[in-house]
Amino acid sequence: MESGSARREHFELLAELVWVPLRRYLVRRAPGAAEDLLSDVLLVLWRRLDDVPEGFELPWAYKVAQGCLANHQRGEQRHLRLVTRLRHEPPIVPPEHDEELADAMARLKPADQEVLRLWAWEGLEAKDIAVVLDLTPNAAAVRLSRAKGSLRDQLSKDRSAAGHKQGREGQVLGHE
Repeated sequence: MESGSARREHFELLAELVWVPLRRYLVRRAPGAAEDLLSDVLLVLWRRLDDVPEGFELPWAYKVAQGCLANHQRGEQRHLRLVTRLRHEPPIVPPEHDEELADAMARLKPADQEVLRLWAWEGLEAKDIAVVLDLTPNAAAVRLSRAKGSLRDQLSKDRSAAGHKQGREGQVLGHE
């Protein structure tokens, strides 16, 4: 195992040797991704510097580049399959916009907004929200309850200011 400075020097010599040929190799095969792929290859060379066979540095680097290129091509194929699949999916229709609700939500703390969105839009229960937000299930339930109360208060203020008669607590957001 080499010291830090010796390792760095060894890598710099290797990079100088392989940089131009690998760049040409990658530009010919994946012009739009060649620079990113070259970075990936150099990262692998750095990580596996001790595995590079002496006297076969360039062929070994080509082998690494071939693997990085294959990974890139598999990723491109997955992307194309996903795009094709999504073309056949029905479009997601956004919910009807409720200006009063949007205004009330905007006045809440960002953390309260997120817990409410996870609950209302994504249909998650407190135990699932706990996983998303890295909380205990009890803390998530408390946060959700408080966020609902804050939203209820904001909606009540809006309705009072607009001349609406304030009703019972459960009428604004619904019962649990």
